[in-house]
Amino acid sequence: MDTPASAAAQAFARFLTEAAAKAGYDVTSGAGGRKRLAADSGMSASAISRTLDGKTLPRPSQMEGLAKAVNVDIQTMLVRGNVISGESWNDPNEPHVRSASLTPEDAADSWGITDPMIRKMLISNIQQAIRLQREAETEGGAASRG
Repeated sequence: MDTPASAAAQAFARFLTEAAAKAGYDVTSGAGGRKRLAADSGMSASAISRTLDGKTLPRPSQMEGLAKAVNVDIQTMLVRGNVISGESWNDPNEPHVRSASLTPEDAADSWGITDPMIRKMLISNIQQAIRLQREAETEGGAASRG
């Protein structure tokens, strides 16, 4: 029977495995990526293995190093890893409206699109929409000047 703690550890393991793969770590057993991830995150190899196997969550003091190693901001890791809910992250210094542009990859990540084929299709469609928008703006601008 899964306890809430073991369910959380398994959810975090799924997220971390995906994030590690995107960051270039092959974390399949015996591939060497687990050892490299341990070194890059400041965790022990056994702690990384227990985490990736869904047996335990990292200690709070290990979260930042782990997030840096897999190139994910700490909030994304904690929320997408089901450690905390998105509503529980309360940073009064963070604006509610995001001013920076999202990349197509950021959009896929924020929507939780993980299937490689669906991600590829979504990112391609977003890139095409951006190109079409730029063309429309250029043509519209040229028409209004002419």
